[in-house]
Amino acid sequence: MFDVEFNFAIESSTCNVWCAMVPFQALQAYGLSVDAVCPGKKSGDICRTAIHQSSPHQTYSESRGHNFTLNATFDEIDANTYDGLVLPGGRAPEYLAMNESVLNLVTHFAKSGKPIASICHGQLILAAAAAKSDVIKGRKVTAYATVGPVLAAAGAHWVQPETLASCTVDGNLITAASYVGHPEFIRHFIKALGATVVGSNKRILFLCGDYMEDYEVMVPFQSLEALECCYVDAVCPEKKAGDTCPTAVHDFEGDQTYSEKTGHDFTLTASFDDVDASTYDALVIPGGRAPEYLALDPAVIKLVKHFMDSGKPVASICHGQQILSAAGVLKGKKCTAYPAVKLNVELGGATWLEPDPIDRCFTDGNLVTGAAWPGHPQFIAQLMSLLGVKVCF
Repeated sequence: MFDVEFNFAIESSTCNVWCAMVPFQALQAYGLSVDAVCPGKKSGDICRTAIHQSSPHQTYSESRGHNFTLNATFDEIDANTYDGLVLPGGRAPEYLAMNESVLNLVTHFAKSGKPIASICHGQLILAAAAAKSDVIKGRKVTAYATVGPVLAAAGAHWVQPETLASCTVDGNLITAASYVGHPEFIRHFIKALGATVVGSNKRILFLCGDYMEDYEVMVPFQSLEALECCYVDAVCPEKKAGDTCPTAVHDFEGDQTYSEKTGHDFTLTASFDDVDASTYDALVIPGGRAPEYLALDPAVIKLVKHFMDSGKPVASICHGQQILSAAGVLKGKKCTAYPAVKLNVELGGATWLEPDPIDRCFTDGNLVTGAAWPGHPQFIAQLMSLLGVKVCF
């Protein structure tokens, strides 16, 4: 396996929160080297993001999302050193499409034939670049439906998305309608980069609850779902397939503890009461506020004990370790968590591992633990290792 670098262009305000972070951390988890840049900003600066989701109104709703931290400086990157480009959606593309430096960057990738993956409203940038290159002229392109007229006017062969999960591939160009389609979107992108996924079929169960952390459920869920050898289900006590769980956006904004904002609604894929734990190969427990009350549910405790007692991989992050402690499965284990959960971990009989830096994750036997969503690349990669799943380039 070798590192593949790709350039991830995002904008200074209202880039879609899932359109940005899911592919960014998923690709890192697969072993790629990933840079995120924004015109007029440098490494370490943040971009505001937005939460877009369906509403009873004629268009989607928008609220404030996480702060996304850039890890490279736009003016210093050399496009020749990257092997692919990803354009997230949201409102950012509206004015990124007017930035000459952004259009030159897209044109470089288009003329080089390197993979370009664009999602949701990101295709507005492709339409603007059409005047400089043949990036979309005559090419099959999909997007969020409202972007269709612009793409058609720019010379694209418009493909109406049948669902929000629709994805279209035409040569080196990969386009998708919305973040719902991330699994296929990411799958096609890594294939275009020459990836081969190694591993037999694995079934992974996510233990969800109301106000779990937004990133901590969706990023690992879609990252694993994007791998053809993984089948992923999400359940919540007292809920069934098709129901939703509200999530919370937890961020680090200079206060004594994290801040909280309302996140996306996450759709469950299976009914908790119908789940046969013996048919799954691993369990993932997101953090957030859900674990503090899920830890009181006897059915949840029974489920967790099944996975731990059988030696199946269990990956728990942030406050998820509150459930592990309540289930009595931490005795003799080495474990980390969000620092405020240290008491639960130590009272549960585990040896505390300091999460320094906050993105550090640990594996002890069948148990993977992490402290917070910045650690997703390690968290997902270590779970994949336990499952015997690899992405090779």
